[in-house]
Amino acid sequence: MIYTLTLNPAVDVSMTVDRLVPEHKLHCSQPQYDAGGGGINVSKAIHRLGGKSIALFTSGGSTGLRLQELVEQEGINYQIIGIEALTRECFVVTETTTNQQFRFGTPGPQLSAGEVASCLSHLETISDPVDYLVVSGSLPPGLPTDFYAQIARFAKSRGIRLVLDAAGEPLQKALDEGVFLIKPNLGELARLVGVEQLETDQISKAAHELIGAGKCEVVVVSLGPRGALLTTADGHELIQAPPVKKLSTVGAGDSVVGGMVYALSQGKSYADMIRQGVACGTAATMNPGTELFQLTDAENLLNWINQQHPQLLLS
Repeated sequence: MIYTLTLNPAVDVSMTVDRLVPEHKLHCSQPQYDAGGGGINVSKAIHRLGGKSIALFTSGGSTGLRLQELVEQEGINYQIIGIEALTRECFVVTETTTNQQFRFGTPGPQLSAGEVASCLSHLETISDPVDYLVVSGSLPPGLPTDFYAQIARFAKSRGIRLVLDAAGEPLQKALDEGVFLIKPNLGELARLVGVEQLETDQISKAAHELIGAGKCEVVVVSLGPRGALLTTADGHELIQAPPVKKLSTVGAGDSVVGGMVYALSQGKSYADMIRQGVACGTAATMNPGTELFQLTDAENLLNWINQQHPQLLLS
């Protein structure tokens, strides 16, 4: 059983325009609407791979209703945490002449004290056994920076493997409680170990430092178009990303997480997990806007990766 939690979801609106020009009336394409937010995207990725999860997210107002409709259209099982304020919208505009992408993110609704409490209490009322809880995305205004740490304590008390894709102080405080897997980028990993930057040959050492301190069991460092580095207590493995034509990076990181958690839920090794994640993340960049990945693209890229890395280094 996989649950995903999105505390600050959004209706993602994407469109194209010839070129962004200040103070001009711009003629955009018809907008595309997608259910957005880290955990929701992870559930979408798992569903496209043939897996099942339950997406838990906050929802309020007319945009919250639209978000629920979009999630239903994806065929995902979901549960909502009702809030009074409007669920946010975020916007992605792509210039067709340059293929440059501009992403406009709004902060999200302010949650009341009661709504903050209901976010955690909803988790505590889940009666089904949960194997993986994926928490991904930013905290909305009104939630304390130790909220992910509270979730980490809850997961530990239930024996749930917590996969956390977050940044900054909320991530650092959660790591003090201990989680199963994190997916920082290079800059975030540097901040976690207290240095300004990391060279390529220092990445695995920094990840081992977190694992050795008991902050997590698995670290997957996102390296963008270079792929990702997996580190466990038993060693590390670098998986190169296949060369593809990039159309959008929206949801690529969430696709990595979705691919990895799906692989783990199928009993795959860590080595297979990172391959699946990189394949899904790279496939997501091949589609415009906020569409995530197509299954056939992910399968073809996974075959490419397996040919490039035939030997499994980590079990």
